[in-house]
Amino acid sequence: MDHLLALRAFVRIAEAGSFAKAADTMNLPRSSVSKLLQDLEAHLGTKLVERTTRAVTVTHEGAAYRERAARVLAEIDEMDSTVAGGRIAPKGRLRVDVGSSLANILVIPALPSFHAAYPEIDLQLGITDRVVDLIGEGVDCVLRVGPLPDNTSLIARKLCELDRVTCAAPAYLAGRELPHVPADLERGHRLIAYFSAETGRTQPLRYIQDDEPIEILAPSGLSVNESTAHITALLTGLGIGQTFGFMMRQHPDALVELLAQFKPKSRVLSLVYPASRFPSQKLRAFSDWIAGICAAHGRR
Repeated sequence: MDHLLALRAFVRIAEAGSFAKAADTMNLPRSSVSKLLQDLEAHLGTKLVERTTRAVTVTHEGAAYRERAARVLAEIDEMDSTVAGGRIAPKGRLRVDVGSSLANILVIPALPSFHAAYPEIDLQLGITDRVVDLIGEGVDCVLRVGPLPDNTSLIARKLCELDRVTCAAPAYLAGRELPHVPADLERGHRLIAYFSAETGRTQPLRYIQDDEPIEILAPSGLSVNESTAHITALLTGLGIGQTFGFMMRQHPDALVELLAQFKPKSRVLSLVYPASRFPSQKLRAFSDWIAGICAAHGRR
């Protein structure tokens, strides 16, 4: 039995709650992952997980073993990285999930510099606006806007702050009275709204007026749940909407900013990864690279 590989397989099974997901993230056949766990349980003389047709559940003994195994694996990875220093380039698969607009405007156009610096990293970009399950889906890190929930098991590195703007296309504004205060949006204007893919809830337009936060949730002409589609709807002239400044600034002649004096607070963009995993050499490389890229688009 490859003891080290068996430990990695067990930790991934416990994190993902699935043999299939663990096998996918390790690039191994499911049968190999299952055999590694069986050999490890036989070596220990105890059951680490309970298997049913619907789920994989870690036993009481398995939970304690997993915690110590994760620490050991993290220490081994750090030891290898420290001894290797700069002599061994970061390499291997790195799964990063990112929202559609961030991917298409910030990340992908800058990737030539990343590949030039780290040619041996196999970068997998998961592009989605939904909130992903980092542990269950085998994701190494995500780019996420906004604060983390309380009591989270995640670690966040702040990359930059992103301003939010209200804008519309000249074609929509032609012949209409411009809004002078946020409440004007509720009178005779069509809004392009954004709704959550998870909850279905429509996000209000947020502003600061007289030092107080206010929200506008008027009936909209169109609602979408994907950021690239949202900016496309604004460019098409379907109505007024609120988006991130870096997206509007991609179209300086096609969108007009409105209500600039009532801008809401900027939102933090962070790189997020599970607290249970020690950041690998390749994750640290991506983290430092994306921090440099974001600094050019956001406000520190």
